[in-house]
Amino acid sequence: MAALPRLPTLLIDCPPSFLHLRSFAVTKIGYSIRRRKGRSSAVTCSASGGPSSSEISSTAKIRSEVLSPFRTVRMFFYVAFIASGSLGGFIALSQLVGALANPSRAADVTDILKDLAIDIGAVSAFAFLYYRENNAKNAQVARLSREEFLSNLKLRVDERRIVPLSAFRGIARLVILAGPASFIQDSFKLSEPFSDSLLERGILVVPFVVDGGSPKFEFEEKEETKDIDSKRKRLWQLAPVYTAEWSEWLNEQKKLAKVSPESPVYLSLRMDGRVRGSGVGYPPWNAFVAQLPPVKGMWTGLLDGMDGRV
Repeated sequence: MAALPRLPTLLIDCPPSFLHLRSFAVTKIGYSIRRRKGRSSAVTCSASGGPSSSEISSTAKIRSEVLSPFRTVRMFFYVAFIASGSLGGFIALSQLVGALANPSRAADVTDILKDLAIDIGAVSAFAFLYYRENNAKNAQVARLSREEFLSNLKLRVDERRIVPLSAFRGIARLVILAGPASFIQDSFKLSEPFSDSLLERGILVVPFVVDGGSPKFEFEEKEETKDIDSKRKRLWQLAPVYTAEWSEWLNEQKKLAKVSPESPVYLSLRMDGRVRGSGVGYPPWNAFVAQLPPVKGMWTGLLDGMDGRV
């Protein structure tokens, strides 16, 4: 797969004060990175930045068990019932052979056939339940593996700091945009009326340009609009790095969703890093504002897992 051209370091002409991370989200990220020094070396020294497939699979399985704690118990009982039904069916089958070979036991054939039918029905039902449960488990593990791969992709916060996407867990709700420069620029303009509300809900945008273009984010730079411009720059301050890995991940998602590789898409994440929703075309900024709770106030944290579907 050909690597896409590297996205510019920062898509907006930011004043020095902005580059010193005065936004609430990035300040928290810096604090989080300093607290977890063990992870900081992996942030800045690795070009690939992602764990091996076995590590991703192990982490995904653990998360799957946490999200569905009773699945293993159900699958165990399904196997036990299948084994019990199979044993009963084997016994009934041997009795049926004996009854058919002995004319004096011909009256027992009907009852034996009923027992055999019950055993076969029970085995079939529990085998179906086990098959469905196992498919759901595999699908969940595959989805969590993709989310773990996504969490290890790198973002540039400023000229001196690169962090993995997982550093934003519990801090921000990321909205990833992937498309040509014109799509990114139009999305920027459409988000303008909602800038304040989006930041209140912890949303930060990750624009990923796939055609090598450089969208221009224009600001009025007037004294009366200084506060608004600062918020919009905060909203659009992140930039993907190591774009070949981003392209690989996005192309895989499009293939799984049966979306054309050329289609511009958006992907929104929950506060805990899980994928909330995705779609083709421009992100629904108004729906984000309507469905997502603010990150400050009495409901902070309580509604993080119920924050809409967009």
